[in-house]
Amino acid sequence: MSFGPLGVLALCVYVVAMVLVAFRARRARRDRTPADHFLAGRGLGVFVLFLTLYATAYSGNSLLGYPGEAYRRGFSWVMSTGFMMSIVVVFHLLAPKLRPIAIQHAFLTPGDWLRHRFGRERHGRGVLVACAALMTWALANFLLAQLTAMGHVTHAVTGGIAPFWAGVIGLAGLILFYETLGGMRAVAWTDAAQGLMMLVGLAALLVWLLAEAGGLEATSRAVASLRPEAVSVPDFREKANWLSTIALLGLASVVYPQAIQRIYAARSGRDLARAFAAMSFMPLATTTVVFLIGIAAIPRLVGLGGVEADTVMPRILAHWAAEGPGSSALAILVFLGALAAIMSTADSVLLSLSSIVAVDLLDRPRERPETTRLGKRLAVGVMLGAVVLALAPRLTLWRLIELKMELLIQCVPAFLIAIHWSRLRAGPTLLGIGLGTLLAGGAALAGMDRIEGVHVGVIGLALNTLVAVGGSWGAAPPAGQGPSGEGSRRSP
Repeated sequence: MSFGPLGVLALCVYVVAMVLVAFRARRARRDRTPADHFLAGRGLGVFVLFLTLYATAYSGNSLLGYPGEAYRRGFSWVMSTGFMMSIVVVFHLLAPKLRPIAIQHAFLTPGDWLRHRFGRERHGRGVLVACAALMTWALANFLLAQLTAMGHVTHAVTGGIAPFWAGVIGLAGLILFYETLGGMRAVAWTDAAQGLMMLVGLAALLVWLLAEAGGLEATSRAVASLRPEAVSVPDFREKANWLSTIALLGLASVVYPQAIQRIYAARSGRDLARAFAAMSFMPLATTTVVFLIGIAAIPRLVGLGGVEADTVMPRILAHWAAEGPGSSALAILVFLGALAAIMSTADSVLLSLSSIVAVDLLDRPRERPETTRLGKRLAVGVMLGAVVLALAPRLTLWRLIELKMELLIQCVPAFLIAIHWSRLRAGPTLLGIGLGTLLAGGAALAGMDRIEGVHVGVIGLALNTLVAVGGSWGAAPPAGQGPSGEGSRRSP
């Protein structure tokens, strides 16, 4: 069973709504500068800011990848709530100090912080290019995961009426349309409605799953009888993996370019603080729910493995829709909320990626409309490449998350340590990034993702930090540089 024609109709309504939002956002733009396109004119209020952070954080990775991983691993995946909480905690170590500097110097991209902090040093440009390259890799990987998720959802909920490839290509085209037309403003406005739909729909889906199975206790017994290993007490390696994943996700997520740019885009520091305060509760409201959905699917969907397990959510939605008109309407709401969250993350990623390549890697002027046009052309090229790769998925969504985090986490010292410790120098920081990336990337290429349960990216970060801090210890900051890098160069 599936939504079939009703799902196709809902998809069409959603597409039309996104097109209308794009035209409205285009009319609301103030000018054609990169700041207006990439940061919505730095005018996002607390309500829209919270929902755009929420819809971006909970994407195809969490709504498809997390239930799929819970289905594969069992109750040990409860750690997903913990590592999503760690993301919010670590952001409180960065945002309060970065926000005032970013506003004072009109930052546009994450690289602007690196220019400001290391700009007077010999290897400052190297740190910028290294971090921008790692962020570009992570964002391209992230975009690929979202496109794969869009294809899975579209195919499943329409019962094959829209095949996997049509979902990938068609919705990728829609993202390109409204992102290039409305920029960050269109992204943020759509996120507001998308986040609300997702919250309501997931809550209703969880109630149905547990009620149908007789509650969490009955679900646990059914899982234990079918797959005893799914309810077993984690061993040492699994516990080490818990701590490693919390560190990997918590630290790497703080340097997500799209999240950093939302720090810049907030209307005020007070609005930003309120948005992050509200985000503190979202792991319990969302990650716990999708974890339980994956667990409840174990006795209902037997025999799914590998990449196929990433279709747990749409398969459950199809079963729910078959219960009757009311269930079908709520299932469609979840479908639209999940699809909207996936697309909101994809368009945010694409927006950040194009700005990083245009401004940080190609070093184009940040105040010129020509840079905005270049960013749009880059977005088209990147999207076309990602679509080609997404049409033949080979990795699970969770493994795609890990791969991007293993390398993205190597940027952490240049942001989190640099903003709190004025003596961190560009040369050792660049060397640390290089060694950490070589260790994490080399191990991944060799097929080694963990050592005794610890991610190779976390081990790479430990080496990276040791080199950066050890090489900077005792060195004085460059002349004119204050505690957080203030005064290191003129405002960008």
